[in-house]
Amino acid sequence: MTGSEAPPAFRLAYVPGVTPGKWVRIWNERRPDVPLTLLQVPAAEASEVLRGKDADAALVRLPVDRTVFSAIPLYTETTVVVVPKDHVVTAADEVSLEDLDDEIVLHPLDDVLDWEGPPGLPAFERPVTTADAVELVAAGIGLVVVPQSLARLHHRRDLTYRPVVDAPQSGVALSWPEDVTTDLVEDFIGIVRGRTVNSTRGRAKPPAAAQQERKRPEKSGGRKPAQGKASRGGASGGSKGARRGRPRRRS
Repeated sequence: MTGSEAPPAFRLAYVPGVTPGKWVRIWNERRPDVPLTLLQVPAAEASEVLRGKDADAALVRLPVDRTVFSAIPLYTETTVVVVPKDHVVTAADEVSLEDLDDEIVLHPLDDVLDWEGPPGLPAFERPVTTADAVELVAAGIGLVVVPQSLARLHHRRDLTYRPVVDAPQSGVALSWPEDVTTDLVEDFIGIVRGRTVNSTRGRAKPPAAAQQERKRPEKSGGRKPAQGKASRGGASGGSKGARRGRPRRRS
């Protein structure tokens, strides 16, 4: 590496609510030679970050443009309604959208749920962000429906949440530009898919390593038989048999 070359690095973007810590820890254990840089971006900007080559891959919310990006779905989140702790909704373990019909339900501009039509009664205006909507819920202005990870991200002691059984759900995926699947991206794919460090899937082993495996010596098993003892019916056994024949008659 010349003095002008920068060391290799892997840049991972992620959207609010996603916690990449586990995968980052495994990366640091397996690839200590390649630093991983994290970049948090708003969900609506994740695609542009990848298009602009500002990140090698991103943990995003589905859907993504499959004509441009590859994506591996990782999990689907539970959708919840965030309410004050003394709200009537808290009397139930879970609710339906119909239960929210008479409630003011805030619909922030950065909402990540794919609604055909938002539930409940519309607010006077839409909050700019989910964080703003949660503040309004705390002020008694209305309720907000979000993926569970966002409810946890914006947790307040005076608020709680309940699952909404028939609401749209948000899926999280690992995504990267389809035409730029680098070796480092392949390494991270192996990590999020739970492959072990010795897994043969994903990146191919270097030719030298494969040749080394083919040339491994076979383990020797057992002791070699002592010379002359391979057969009990050999020459030495025959001479003993002659001495044990019929006795000579005395003359």
